[in-house]
Amino acid sequence: MADCPPISSSTGWTPIRETESFFDTNILLYLLSGENDKADRAEAVLAQGGTISVQVLNEFAAVAARKLGFSYPEIREVLEPIRAVCAVVPLTLETHDLGLHLAERYRFSLYDALIVAAALLAGCGTLYSEDLQNGQTIDGRLVIRNPFTARGAAPENAV
Repeated sequence: MADCPPISSSTGWTPIRETESFFDTNILLYLLSGENDKADRAEAVLAQGGTISVQVLNEFAAVAARKLGFSYPEIREVLEPIRAVCAVVPLTLETHDLGLHLAERYRFSLYDALIVAAALLAGCGTLYSEDLQNGQTIDGRLVIRNPFTARGAAPENAV
């Protein structure tokens, strides 16, 4: 694990299970990036706690292994604190069906639509993602926020 960059520069992460925030895979991946400003911002929003889906865990593991060269024990070690601060929701047939509907209605890619569907089904009000349109509201109850822009940033107390 000595070759792996730290996922957190602080020790202030504490488990939080009830939240309105859902995190797309790209937010988690910035924890491993060499882009310090984005890594710090990702850490700040994740430290507030939130929700992710099993799909996010799978996508994160795939990118970490394939593109970043992490071993599976290293991936598990990196994901441990993320799983401690985020509730993890399963992929279900309901997620799949809603994802298909959202992909058609909003013209999302299927995988983005599945992330949005999981966030909606988890009852989240905010989806943090760099890949979707910042400020877009889905079904009148889920707002997409890019935490790396001023308009998408979390409240000041989350920074």
